Amino acid sequence: MPDLPIHEPLVFVDLETTGANFANDRIIEVGLIQVDQEGVREWSTLVDPGLPVSPFITGLTGIDTKMVEGAPTFEQLAPELLEKLRGRLFIAHNARFDYGFLKHEFRRIGIAFRATSLCTVKLSRKLFPGHHRHSLDTLVERYGIATGDRHRALADARVLWDLWQHWHALLPAETIRNAVELITGRPELPSQLDPALLDDLPEAPGAYALFGKEGELLLAKRATNIRQQVFTHFAPAKRDTALVRDTWRIEWREAAGELGARLREFELTAALSRPHDDLCSWQLVCHGDGDFRPALVFARDVDFTHTENLFGLYQSRREAVHALRKLAEAHRLCHHQVGLGNNKPGEPCIAYKQKTCRGACIGKEPLSLHSTRLMTALAKHRIHPWPYPGPITLIERDEFGMREDVHVIDAWGYLGTAHDEATLQGIIENCRTNTGSRFDPDIYRIVGKYIKEGRLKVVPLTL
Repeated sequence: MPDLPIHEPLVFVDLETTGANFANDRIIEVGLIQVDQEGVREWSTLVDPGLPVSPFITGLTGIDTKMVEGAPTFEQLAPELLEKLRGRLFIAHNARFDYGFLKHEFRRIGIAFRATSLCTVKLSRKLFPGHHRHSLDTLVERYGIATGDRHRALADARVLWDLWQHWHALLPAETIRNAVELITGRPELPSQLDPALLDDLPEAPGAYALFGKEGELLLAKRATNIRQQVFTHFAPAKRDTALVRDTWRIEWREAAGELGARLREFELTAALSRPHDDLCSWQLVCHGDGDFRPALVFARDVDFTHTENLFGLYQSRREAVHALRKLAEAHRLCHHQVGLGNNKPGEPCIAYKQKTCRGACIGKEPLSLHSTRLMTALAKHRIHPWPYPGPITLIERDEFGMREDVHVIDAWGYLGTAHDEATLQGIIENCRTNTGSRFDPDIYRIVGKYIKEGRLKVVPLTL
């Protein structure tokens, strides 16, 4: 073994799997290289996934269904594998994939696997920021590493160990160690929190919440990387802050992407959301030929899910009137025609006296022209009725294709997110038993733009 500084036991890991979905796919091969003061040891095994290996995976890895039939199952291998991984820095390329897959496999058999993981993609970026590409194939070519059978687990684990040695030949050990600590840096948690949280927190998008001793919500945020963002709250410089002292529980929910993270944040804060008892909107009502005026309507009286000609969402009458007043001033609308004035018909409104009304109140501006200007002013505040006959799913996948969120939305209300068929069927059953309007202004704002912009695949649900 090269004379490398070994500050802690290492294990270089690579997996081959039937696919990239944690929920449905399984491991078919594990390759490990253990490195410590005693030397370097290799270990690999095929794994029977209990399902066929697709032609695509066979073409990629050379592993077919016959090869894994009769191999040990993951449950049979788990005790030995756990012993080989325990107490070591878990090193993998795109470690989120390999570490995440192993955590899910262990979880299926009731084992809580935790380790400090190091992603060699992130380490390469940290050590060599001048390079723009850090895929394993790129690094193999850059350093002239012998590969053997690429896309076999042990061969790829050997590549990582060779890569580690190349980096130590090029750079001071202290430089590499500092970069590793920056990537894996684990803050010191306050005594009231379980230290195991440091290993449990996922490097994934989603939302998280910090709770106080009595269960009160202290903070909730969405994040592109839950683990990193939570760690920032417990950095040494913040150790004496009230947030750190008062946090007794941390809860998080992973997501495939931006929409999922926003919906997860909504779930975590739903209990503290403002009630929508006085939710209201301006509805454009025809009072005669070419004469359209806004009338304030409340969600408790009108179904906002399917009502046309609604503009703006407001938590109270006062908020709605204030917004309309600002709109009238910006577009020189007649206060009488929009219902803000108390002047008698035919008399000039206060806005006309202040020279901010074009005279619709005294017949100087045709009502049809004023109505057109009013519609133009309101247009960007239009509330769109629910555009589907029933519930839909919005399909969101992460950038690696490893996670898929199926968000179920109906009538501008959020019904839940599913990752498997059983959960989806449970949500659908709730749709059948819970009828009536579920309009939620927060969900309208969160989801509306995704539907309008066509950013995610929409699949109508049949109940």
